[in-house]
Amino acid sequence: MKIDAHYYAVLSFARACGFTKKSAGRIAFASQFVDDAKINQIGLKEKPTGDISLPLVDGKPSFFNMATCHSYTRIKTFNYSAMIGNTAAFHFVPGCRGISFPKKMRCRENSRVIRRILDNAVESGDLVKLGISLHAYADTFSHQGFSGLLSKVNDIQGCTSLRKIPFCLSDFASKTFRWFTKDRFDRLFDSACPAYGHGQAMEYPDLPFVDWSYYYDYSEEFSEASKSSGIKCNRERYTRAFKGIAVWLTRFLTEHEKYLDPAVSNPGFYDLFETLLRPGTDKQRIKAWKEHLVTAGYYGEGEEELEYSEDRWLKKAFSNYDKERFNRRKVEDAEPAHDFIESEWFGFYKGVHWYKERFFEYCREEGLDIPK
Repeated sequence: MKIDAHYYAVLSFARACGFTKKSAGRIAFASQFVDDAKINQIGLKEKPTGDISLPLVDGKPSFFNMATCHSYTRIKTFNYSAMIGNTAAFHFVPGCRGISFPKKMRCRENSRVIRRILDNAVESGDLVKLGISLHAYADTFSHQGFSGLLSKVNDIQGCTSLRKIPFCLSDFASKTFRWFTKDRFDRLFDSACPAYGHGQAMEYPDLPFVDWSYYYDYSEEFSEASKSSGIKCNRERYTRAFKGIAVWLTRFLTEHEKYLDPAVSNPGFYDLFETLLRPGTDKQRIKAWKEHLVTAGYYGEGEEELEYSEDRWLKKAFSNYDKERFNRRKVEDAEPAHDFIESEWFGFYKGVHWYKERFFEYCREEGLDIPK
């Protein structure tokens, strides 16, 4: 899924369920930030004040192993650790079904692993942990059938959309190239795009209004036994995902009423699903969500939550934040703000480690022991 779903839809559903403006914003930001948290190590000039223990890396207190995504265009990030700790853990939660390790790694809608993590998030009463977990939960619906590893599981053929996609460059390029090369398309595309995640399915899984299909090897032995996926209707997948998200949000709020906004009366979710599934470009869908949030009275014009900015939490957490300095996998000599220990970014850091610990534990208990 993209920012229209992970941030704006989650924000809208949280407000509709009755969360306060600030608490809904924190959940939605944590949900979307999973797609933007590329920094994996931050070295500090000095240890933050407060009760916090940090490992020393090169003699400096450091935050480490907190990335939840990476730049897929950077070759260095194509490594096993990034695949299991980032891609599989947060974007392709394994279904733990099948005989072989690659098949067990295949993402499965609403799997037991993510449900168990969400149970823990609800029990914790932590908004950031809930947002992180809801991101992974949502992606189990859109990314189902694919794996977070570079794997034969992701090697598909004949992928095509059955609905016109407005201004989608990858869709236009693939159809044009397919028209020119005919039967050579799949062979050439397979050489150009590795079988990583849903790369060979392009943007199709992340567009809520698309119907699409492909052929895949259904055999346990990967014996080239090709089979049609059938029509994948994203409108149905996204509807199931956000019906589930509404249930988890409602359960969390029922158990933690301090986040309840008594001024919000639940009008039902019909308008939300209509906005969620509407066709359009990314910008058009985001614009529709913003208009809905204002029209419904959930936020007023100009309020911070209406504009997602991926560096918002970093700016608040580090007094020497600079976009160029922090746009790296490893950041040196960062200076924590005076109230760092209370910052949302530090909460996200702790939430990521909390999530990863449970992810590997629950996969193992479900019969999938993932080597680290």
